[in-house]
Amino acid sequence: MASATEEDATSQHEDAAEPLREAAERPSLKAWANAVDLALYRKIRALGHDPKRVALARRYSALGEHGLVWYSIGVGGALVDPERSSRWIRATGVVAAAYVVSTSIKLAIGRKRPAVEDLPHLMETPTGLSFPSSHSSSSFAAARAFGCLMPKPPLYAAATTMAFTRLYLGVHYPSDVAAGAALGTFLGRLCR
Repeated sequence: MASATEEDATSQHEDAAEPLREAAERPSLKAWANAVDLALYRKIRALGHDPKRVALARRYSALGEHGLVWYSIGVGGALVDPERSSRWIRATGVVAAAYVVSTSIKLAIGRKRPAVEDLPHLMETPTGLSFPSSHSSSSFAAARAFGCLMPKPPLYAAATTMAFTRLYLGVHYPSDVAAGAALGTFLGRLCR
């Protein structure tokens, strides 16, 4: 006899595949892409969500709200590294620009955040808009822009973790996060 946990896991995997089966019935690139996005969303949201992990993910995600953690790092870098303060300020400006561009795109496109009945969001958000993820945009812009001023691996690890928390908490589709990461990486190059 299967345990309740095994049955839950099985039903979540079946639910994750359902959008792909539906897309096969309507063969268009958009239907297929949306189905893959929803299936990945369901897989990620089906990961274990104990209260301690959710609380930690919420706290970490909150640090990235409006890019504030990255502005703090940039200003702090300018203060403790006066010889390169202009570079720190320019890099911080690039992060702010990434946030503004991402938010502008989000307003123009107007894609709503995921609304999957059996997988509610695990945190509140300032808006109901989703594409692209501004957390991902500002985080990857910071990793790229600050990467010329400090070691890159911790920056990219922090950016990747920030992006993942948005999926884990159910407030973005995978495509939102991927687009935000790509946009931020591209804009972060302006610091070079």
